Amino acid sequence: MRERGDLSVLHEPFMYDYYMSGGRGKFAGFAPEVDHPVTYEGIRTLIRQTAQEGPVFFKDMGYYVCDTLSADPDFACQMSHAFLIRDPAESVISYAKKQADFSLEEVGLEAQWRLYLALVEMGIKPTILPSVAIRANPAAEMARYWRDAGLADAPHALRWEASAPQDWRAVEAWHQEVIQSTGIAPPDTDRDVAAELAALGAPYVGYVAHHQPYFDKFMAAHAHQ
Repeated sequence: MRERGDLSVLHEPFMYDYYMSGGRGKFAGFAPEVDHPVTYEGIRTLIRQTAQEGPVFFKDMGYYVCDTLSADPDFACQMSHAFLIRDPAESVISYAKKQADFSLEEVGLEAQWRLYLALVEMGIKPTILPSVAIRANPAAEMARYWRDAGLADAPHALRWEASAPQDWRAVEAWHQEVIQSTGIAPPDTDRDVAAELAALGAPYVGYVAHHQPYFDKFMAAHAHQ
């Protein structure tokens, strides 16, 4: 989305509200920007101010905003919405490599589904983007998302320079693989995800079992888009 060149991009701005104002404290590898607003209201103001200069894209975790955005239809209806969903086993395996003590909520799919239902109730039609589909056909899936968001297709944005955006400094330790990339990698068809999850054991197997139904609901909804 940065590589498009026609958007202001914010990286997980509501992370500050969830972790800092929510009393959860800093997670491993989080180095907060000292001047970043830390309340929902302050972050909403930042986004609206940035939008005065042109269109804004921001990505956040569903559990950051599930409750607050669901209760703020005026703000929710000022933007388009998309849900990037990932197989919960892959998510849990990836998360465990970075931080072993993450919570059930931080797997994310339950909160995403709750937020999705709240937005649908507001009359919004969010786009569902399975990560496996994006990795299999980036050009087609991103063109679909951009069309749904009212943006022109931008095939040039599917390639980028290997470097860290300035506002990733707060969480740069979490994104080293992406920082070193220059495009979207295809799916790893040789990977045995089930075996990797089984090797992790508890509580991770239970985390996946909890979130699998929400992933399945998303995939069923995606099939009808």
